[in-house]
Amino acid sequence: MSDYRELEFGKFADDQGTVHDMVPSAVIAAVPEARAAAEEYGREVRFDFLDDRAVHWMLFQRREDTEKAGILGCLFVVPLLVFGGGAWPFWDLVASEKSRQFQIAFIAIDALILCSLLLGAYLARRPSLFDPVIRNTRCRARLYRKIVGIARKCGADIPRMYPYYGMYATSRKFFPEAPDRPVPEREESS
Repeated sequence: MSDYRELEFGKFADDQGTVHDMVPSAVIAAVPEARAAAEEYGREVRFDFLDDRAVHWMLFQRREDTEKAGILGCLFVVPLLVFGGGAWPFWDLVASEKSRQFQIAFIAIDALILCSLLLGAYLARRPSLFDPVIRNTRCRARLYRKIVGIARKCGADIPRMYPYYGMYATSRKFFPEAPDRPVPEREESS
């Protein structure tokens, strides 16, 4: 779902791309503990968790962020596996029987390649790791998941396997000075 307007209202895609039904705000509001949590967390992060339209947009942004990270992850994991995991069989089959100079050069070059890959992955991901707008979205998604969990524990009819957004270190701090991305208007079907 790369376009917000393609996604049916009330549906969202989780980190793996599976489409789920969003928990309507009426379900959350019907549970006093969940409503109180939504209002408290909403004040903390300047967000109305009881506004279905705003929550839908936030969940779309969260998925968009995850999708970008997934593409970068795939680009870096293949060389990491080749030079990280593939180095040991090469060592056992070839390098261990070569001269000491070859072994030292192999270890040094492999370590340099691995460090370069890790540094490259960090630098490619760095802009989104420190972008306060993206971090605010992650923070709000984490709190929304908490609110949904409270509603489920208190008896609301919410699927047990409702999507989980992870314990990202970049979802812990809210930046009140960061601007919000405005919710785009959706074309209503006639």
